[in-house]
Amino acid sequence: MSDESDSQRERYAIRIAKTAEKDLFNLQTKQFAQVAKKIFSLQGNPQPQDCKQLEGYPGGYRIDQGEYRILYTIDDELLTVDIFRIGKRNDGEVYRNL
Repeated sequence: MSDESDSQRERYAIRIAKTAEKDLFNLQTKQFAQVAKKIFSLQGNPQPQDCKQLEGYPGGYRIDQGEYRILYTIDDELLTVDIFRIGKRNDGEVYRNL
């Protein structure tokens, strides 16, 4: 096998901060399932087409799932995605204290 095919199979580990975990567990069952599915999709592709870089937060990204926004960072050396905040898209609270 070539090195290229091996790198395509590399999966990122997902780490969820306590604050994001609390946000996640406070969601209703349907939203929880949708957001969790989106988070786990980052294992295979941490920068999907719909992700955007956070302004004023170097290395930070955001993706949307329904009415919720997921904020995270990526470490390509350690192959980790760190989820640090989950909140409603129309609620500025998700960006407070970054």
